[in-house]
Amino acid sequence: MMNFVSITPISVNNAWRGRRFKTDEYKRYENALLWMLPQKELPKPPYTIHYEFGFSSTASDIDNPVKPFQDILCKKYGFNDKDIFYITVKKKVVKKGAEYVKFDILSYDKES
Repeated sequence: MMNFVSITPISVNNAWRGRRFKTDEYKRYENALLWMLPQKELPKPPYTIHYEFGFSSTASDIDNPVKPFQDILCKKYGFNDKDIFYITVKKKVVKKGAEYVKFDILSYDKES
């Protein structure tokens, strides 16, 4: 059974003061992904997204790559992440140099 905490979740936008700027590393990552991501026809929102991240370090946090990758998906495929209702994230440990990201964007089943 899931635990319940009665609190309004805070967004990343509200968690930090001041403006945040993209690093050069992020800009390179974004540019590379925008070229590498396949052309894709999306189903109608809302969405379910499945992520699998292949890390070469066991110390990598499972949730750290989600937001940057998701923001780039939104930019590439022209959708708003407010339309994502369900996410699964899987972490795999791979050899150095074999890092990867897998993803799938599906229609969210509102009845589930």
